[in-house]
Amino acid sequence: MTAPVRPPVAWRPLAALCVAFLALLIVVSDGYGYHRDELYFIAIGGHPAFGYVDQPPLVPLLAHAIDAASGHSLVWLRVAPAVAGAVVVLVTGLLAREFGGGRAVQLLAAAAMAVSGFTLGTSHLMSTTTFDLLGWTVLSWLIVRALRTDGRVWLLAGLVAGVALEVKTLPIFFVFALAVGVLVAGPRQVFRSPWLWAGAAVALALWAPNLVWQATHGWPQLTLSKAIAAGHSGSSQPRALFIPYQFLLMCPPLCPIWLAGLWRLSRDRELALWRCLPISYGVLAVIFIATGGKPYYLCGLYPALFAAGATPAYRWMKSRSDGRVIVGTVLAVSAVVDALVGLPLVPASALHDTPIVAMNYDAGEQVGWPRFVQTVAGAYAALPPSQRAHAAVLTGNYGEAGALLRFRPGLPHVYGAQNSMWDLGPPPVGITSAIVLGFRRSDLAQWFGSVRQVATIDNGVQLDNDEQGGAVWLCAAPRQSWPELWQRMRQLG
Repeated sequence: MTAPVRPPVAWRPLAALCVAFLALLIVVSDGYGYHRDELYFIAIGGHPAFGYVDQPPLVPLLAHAIDAASGHSLVWLRVAPAVAGAVVVLVTGLLAREFGGGRAVQLLAAAAMAVSGFTLGTSHLMSTTTFDLLGWTVLSWLIVRALRTDGRVWLLAGLVAGVALEVKTLPIFFVFALAVGVLVAGPRQVFRSPWLWAGAAVALALWAPNLVWQATHGWPQLTLSKAIAAGHSGSSQPRALFIPYQFLLMCPPLCPIWLAGLWRLSRDRELALWRCLPISYGVLAVIFIATGGKPYYLCGLYPALFAAGATPAYRWMKSRSDGRVIVGTVLAVSAVVDALVGLPLVPASALHDTPIVAMNYDAGEQVGWPRFVQTVAGAYAALPPSQRAHAAVLTGNYGEAGALLRFRPGLPHVYGAQNSMWDLGPPPVGITSAIVLGFRRSDLAQWFGSVRQVATIDNGVQLDNDEQGGAVWLCAAPRQSWPELWQRMRQLG
């Protein structure tokens, strides 16, 4: 199989685009506040391990390290994901070059990726999704190069795959789907390359510590994946919406570009060497729909699709007198709409009057934490001194526990029952009452002899997020020992 000649890299325009992207994200980085996942990562990252119930260790460890080194700076915490997003934009341009795209095509591909809603939204937050997107993008680029040239580039691909698997387990599905694609469409001789297997060995060696941790802890991520498939996650969606969401996540006006890329990789003889990519897209879609995966799980392949689709998009633009105006308008409208939805540009006080939170669940989860903490701290402070000395705070949500641990307004004992926060409990012997959030009253009545509501969570901006309107309970007289209750309180999702 032949491959298109690689034109020169458009370093200057790509660098300018990446700098503008990075600058925007840093400027707005503290527009709202911490996301629940960020608070969670900071908390569990303070307890180093080779794995956690819901994820590999790299992002929690990184989040905790940055938070500690920066003196709890939200801006500095979000510099890392902003840089990751900028690299995704750059590598999208480099992928377009691998597919034969000139300078203008490289810039068009990178710009489309930069203004997409998924890229902007994930690059704003310290999350596993941010670095997972980076891992898939760089791995796609390296594999595209390796299929062209073979050789030592497979070692780099293995290195990136191994690191990516310490961020999230999703890349193993990508690797599997690519292998299926190569078996179906070629080039099959790549399986005879010693460099490929050396790269696979590198990836496995880097992934091994987390694999061992999962095996010795009963494979908790498999249990968690079942909870996600059942819809026990804020960003879960019904299986029927998986495909429609692909047209929303990257912004609808941009769909013709990545669809053209999917078609080109499937049909264009010039790109026959990489026919495995569209096949892997289909394989992954089937796997994720069948297993109840989230729609965004496919987004790591869109940089390659934008890169391949930028060439026909550019040709179409050049073929029309108004082509530049149309493409420029599509990019500009996408940038404005996606920035408004994905970034903290609209004041928090006005969010309830907009559809932003309905479109972007994560926006709502960055609002209201200071008032949440004040409410819980007030309920705790209102306890009589004798009761307060033997009281703890329990939450059924890891973000709530993370917020209380992060700001810690005079609360000596804070415990969360969700995911890896559960591993830090239970409360010690001697705790006889608790301020409790995130559980149903019917469950609390089974666990405690006394259950009384003492406050209601109000974020002060009328925003309907996960905490708004939640009850704060005062529970006393536990009916079992804390280790026994803790087993019953555990929540996954």
